[in-house]
Amino acid sequence: MFKRQTSGPISCPSCRQLVDVKAPRCPHCDRKNPGMWGYARTLQRFGADLGFIEIVTWGCLTVYVLTLLADVNGVTAWGGGGAGTSLLAPSGGATFLFGATGAVPIFTFNRWWTVLTGPWLHGDLLHIGFNIAIFRYFAPIVARIYGASRLAIIYIIAGICGCLLTSVVRNFTLGMPEFLQGASFAVGASGAILGLLGALVAYAQQENDSSVLQTAGIYALFIIIFGFLFPRTDNLGHLGGFLGGYLATKLPSLNSRDRSGQNHLFIAIALLFATFLSLIVSVIHALFIN
Repeated sequence: MFKRQTSGPISCPSCRQLVDVKAPRCPHCDRKNPGMWGYARTLQRFGADLGFIEIVTWGCLTVYVLTLLADVNGVTAWGGGGAGTSLLAPSGGATFLFGATGAVPIFTFNRWWTVLTGPWLHGDLLHIGFNIAIFRYFAPIVARIYGASRLAIIYIIAGICGCLLTSVVRNFTLGMPEFLQGASFAVGASGAILGLLGALVAYAQQENDSSVLQTAGIYALFIIIFGFLFPRTDNLGHLGGFLGGYLATKLPSLNSRDRSGQNHLFIAIALLFATFLSLIVSVIHALFIN
């Protein structure tokens, strides 16, 4: 599956032009090591996103199933919730175990790594279904514009920003309206997904692309307004994620006009590894330390 190519042409991961697999730099876009040590063609078989979309999809689904299995008796099969009906909702203890974020986990239990894990957990079946559907619609667009590695970087940064904003506001700010109080406990990928929409808005403004701006803006506005209409929605998590994705693209290395390089791949892998490690630490901490 991961066969190494030692000779012949490959498609440059940045500009998609043909280049020799051993070339130190792409002659078309000047990307370093376009052959990626001979594994460029293998990685490209995963698609334009290098498999990140499937990682998020199956990662969220796996963690969701694990939270259900961790406390089967605590699962809400079908019951009333603040935002309507909860269908197959894991217990609060199970989500805490696997890394729910928010003011309580971060500031009361010092579980600061949950800014990485929170976006991979979900509150019920409808929650995860809606988030995965929206993610799988917009992620390929972001991958085509920014590149697969920067898709992962923007997504994870946006998730962190959403978790931080809602947690800090909840812990330190008093007297805010209920819908802007932040979250004591927070789960869900919606903040990270809004970060992708923020990145698309930034691209549309830069390139004066009204169609992308309209599509991304309408979806972002819909999700934000939806949060104001229904309780238990983490509006500050949404806002923080959107701003995180939008502002991240203002960094020179994440600008859509620059080519994605191997350094972006290393950063994306490091962030994914840190997230996986945080999930393990979260379980160990909850079971054996705290």
